[in-house]
Amino acid sequence: MYPIFRLAREMLAQRKAPALGAFDVHVSYHRCWPWDLDPWMELNNGRTLTLYDLGRIPFAVRTGLVAAMRRNGWGMTVAGAAVRYRRRIRAFRRFQMRSRALGWDTRFLYLEQSIWFGEDCANQILIRTAVTGRDGIVAPSTVARALGLPEESPPLPRWVTAWIEAEAERPWPPER
Repeated sequence: MYPIFRLAREMLAQRKAPALGAFDVHVSYHRCWPWDLDPWMELNNGRTLTLYDLGRIPFAVRTGLVAAMRRNGWGMTVAGAAVRYRRRIRAFRRFQMRSRALGWDTRFLYLEQSIWFGEDCANQILIRTAVTGRDGIVAPSTVARALGLPEESPPLPRWVTAWIEAEAERPWPPER
């Protein structure tokens, strides 16, 4: 089940937080509850993806993206992700989540999120997301303009462009 109450709690907690610049880092704190666990008594990998929403959506609010989407009748969808898991997250463990934008290309926005215990990173995700409108994907340059940003993205990190290039080689639809 989607953690709607946890998301509502995050939105309430962040409602008076100061606005962020488009490339600033949104920091939030969360806990791994028993209903987040897999059979090996650690945070389920699929649940990790869902919990990243608890950082990504408030980040979008604080940067003004949600307001721009409302003004323009846009939505947002995840169009791809690459996750690196490195540390187990056990029941009741409190962790810090960091969320930030990296930039965009002609179709997608790229966000990085990570979960930390002090100086140790438990996992990291690269999210490719699309802003959508009635006619399909809204050009990121249009989204940038709506946020008062330059239409051209700052250069994406090489590890991001390498992932984009690798994804372009992946067949779609998948072979049967």
